[in-house]
Amino acid sequence: MTDDRSIDFSLLSKSGSTCTTHAAGETIFAQGDVGDRMYLVRTGEVEIVHGGRVVDTLGPGEIFGEMALIDGSPRSAEARTKGACELQPIDERAFLSLVRETPYFALDVMRTLALRLRAMNERI
Repeated sequence: MTDDRSIDFSLLSKSGSTCTTHAAGETIFAQGDVGDRMYLVRTGEVEIVHGGRVVDTLGPGEIFGEMALIDGSPRSAEARTKGACELQPIDERAFLSLVRETPYFALDVMRTLALRLRAMNERI
């Protein structure tokens, strides 16, 4: 998801989701944590860390944490802020609402998963 064209923020607000602010270097979640929400980066950047190294840096309009939300497994990596940022948490209820009410949201999430899988395959 490279822009927020498919995110209807009014739907997120109706579901109770509120934007959160985070300081630089803050851990959003650690590897092994329960994944009860995914996140949309509104401003700033978030680093995804696996095995002690940064494997991806995400900016405005990009999502992260979707795998654990979708399959109910523990977090497979750590997410931490690179600088100050605003994040929009999306819990399962908000996720299902977006899938139902917003055209292309589910497709954008699947495209994001596919791109990340392809990038991982290229590193192997």
